[in-house]
Amino acid sequence: MRIIAFLILVIPGILAGVGIKWMRDVFFGVLHAPIPWLSLQFFLGLAMMIGGIWFIAGFILHRDRKRGKVPPKTEQKSV
Repeated sequence: MRIIAFLILVIPGILAGVGIKWMRDVFFGVLHAPIPWLSLQFFLGLAMMIGGIWFIAGFILHRDRKRGKVPPKTEQKSV
């Protein structure tokens, strides 16, 4: 089970890393082949980075809530 959880986290982690690399390459003027403009490359990299970090953080929060490790201050309130 831990291997599956690890694999689920590896893919968004790689996407976040590629997003960071694309944003860094914009500052040095390196344009990658499938992307026509540097500004588009920057925003795609930003979206990939935010999406990858968001997925990993959500996965960890879900796991911790399931195990009861989240303090009551951050729990969701039912209406």
